[in-house]
Amino acid sequence: MVQLVGSLRKELADSLSACRVLVVGAGGIGCELLKNLVLTGFKNIEVIDLDIIDVSNLNRQFLFQKKHVGKSKAQVAKESVLQFCPTANITAYHDSIMNPEYNVEFFRNFMLVMNALDNRAARNHVNRMCLAADIPLIESGTAGYLGQVTVIKKGLTECYECQPKPTQKTFPGCTIRNTPSEPIHCIVWAKYLFNQLFGEEDADQEVSPDTADPELSWNPADTEARATASDQDGDIKRVSTKDWARSTGYDAVKLFNKDCLSESLFKDDIQYLLTMDKLWKKRKAPLPLDWLEIQKLGKILEVTGTGLKDQQVLGVAGYSQLFSRSVETLRSMLADKGDGAELVWDKDDPPAMDFVTAAANLRMHIFSMNMKSRFDIKSMAGNIIPAIATTNAVIAGLIVLEALKILSGDVEQCRTIFLNKQPNPRKKLLVPCALDPPSANCYVCASKPEVTVKLNVHNTLVLALQDKILKEKFGMVAPDVQIEDGKGTILISSEEGETEANNSKFLSDFGIRHGSRLQVDDFLQDYTLLVNVIHCEDLEKDVEFEVVGDAPDKAPTPPSAQEDKNVANGNKDSAEPSTSSKAPAEQDDVLIVDSDEEEPSSSTMDVRMESGGHKRKLHDAETGEASAKRQRLDQPLAADEEDDDIIALD
Repeated sequence: MVQLVGSLRKELADSLSACRVLVVGAGGIGCELLKNLVLTGFKNIEVIDLDIIDVSNLNRQFLFQKKHVGKSKAQVAKESVLQFCPTANITAYHDSIMNPEYNVEFFRNFMLVMNALDNRAARNHVNRMCLAADIPLIESGTAGYLGQVTVIKKGLTECYECQPKPTQKTFPGCTIRNTPSEPIHCIVWAKYLFNQLFGEEDADQEVSPDTADPELSWNPADTEARATASDQDGDIKRVSTKDWARSTGYDAVKLFNKDCLSESLFKDDIQYLLTMDKLWKKRKAPLPLDWLEIQKLGKILEVTGTGLKDQQVLGVAGYSQLFSRSVETLRSMLADKGDGAELVWDKDDPPAMDFVTAAANLRMHIFSMNMKSRFDIKSMAGNIIPAIATTNAVIAGLIVLEALKILSGDVEQCRTIFLNKQPNPRKKLLVPCALDPPSANCYVCASKPEVTVKLNVHNTLVLALQDKILKEKFGMVAPDVQIEDGKGTILISSEEGETEANNSKFLSDFGIRHGSRLQVDDFLQDYTLLVNVIHCEDLEKDVEFEVVGDAPDKAPTPPSAQEDKNVANGNKDSAEPSTSSKAPAEQDDVLIVDSDEEEPSSSTMDVRMESGGHKRKLHDAETGEASAKRQRLDQPLAADEEDDDIIALD
């Protein structure tokens, strides 16, 4: 006779109370998961989250209350969960899981790791740490009504990085600075303006017109002459945005006066753009804003939309006044921090959000776009996918069910489970899929990870290799690079100061050429990667490097008609398009690159009909692109089907 403790066998219940588990993330999924774990019988839990509680979290993260706003999510979640089970042993860390102290030995302390994260960089890192420690990982995510849970076990299943993820949406720098055509372009410009005025200056975040725009066909000398003429005619001295702001003492009134910041940003810069007549032959030209004219409308605050204040759209005069107030508030905040201080943009900081809302809308008006509410701009600027509490609850429950299988020793019974928005033809919302084996070509979990990179060794700096290729592309944290040249030359060292002199040199300066091999080690991740270098001088314009065989921008090839005929009852599972808006990029900031190639943005998931049946095409919630397919297990009909894989965000 099997003895039960609650709904569990005694042996499993004892295992739960004795095992030590790690929860990474204490947000929407994390809150539900922590509550489920203690109520299921888990006694030794550690949770880590770097975020603090914002009032916007309270509608779905039910471990938090209004009195907790501004406090650590991990710490408050611990305190709230202990009210469910005071005997539980819970350790909370208000920290980033990517900090070096959370090394492989730290991960080896646990029998199981459960992810409740919202960004790809952290997902990649935890994936590698669990592989290095040989600890099972349960990955999860939600996007509106859609959700997914999957299990990752070294040597048995695909890891999180086995399937290439679509490249993040990027915007050409000249589009942001010269020819914005979508609201997101203006929002990115406004966020960069915030950094130029109050934050850390970055040459890649310039907001003034770009005279190197590839669409400009005239001679650069002519452009300079036009600029000089404009300066002379208007008696304008063009200086950096930050220097200009500092010269006014960040005085909001002075910033809006003639020849000051607002004139530069919303009038003079726009007039300067109009001299680039080539840009406006096939576009509607922008309309400069005149501050004096706006002041005449100051008492006429147009408001459109009903409902909450954040969902209303103000007029030009209203946003001009909001810009003035936010600049004054931010100036005061900066002064309080002392000389040399900088502010960091945060979507949950009201003055910062007011500034971006106002600046973005003024620019939208200039470029003849419909202005947006503060709510809409926050969603786009902060990369927020609207979260639904019930979706988080379902996914958290599925995580625990997969955890019970692992702790019972039944890893082979684990599944990837998709949560659909609407029932499929067999009236199922939850669709289980077989776990795929590791990819032999994965540059993370293969027995000997190896990758081939095509680049120009004469143009690629060591710093670009470190930051753009090893850290950004391959997700390393602190790489060490040794050239396999028979001498063991150290190209990059993770020890501060050891190889900084190399950063400004080209790869060819170190004898790296076509066919060279680089051994890259990240000791924090216990990860070694062999990089084969292919020298190439004919890369596409604005492309610095290519990973050979890596084509993440392409969606999987649809099954053939013949394959569709083999599906039981002639049907494929379907899902309705999501009404949730999509974040433009995985990172909190949208990446801007200098390129003249633009991609159409997508805000919904599509449904396609194939061979008389329904084919679900779910987009990756981080990028909006389709990801790899998995085999579906549907026991009642014993049919093998294919389904698109999503990794979504809360």
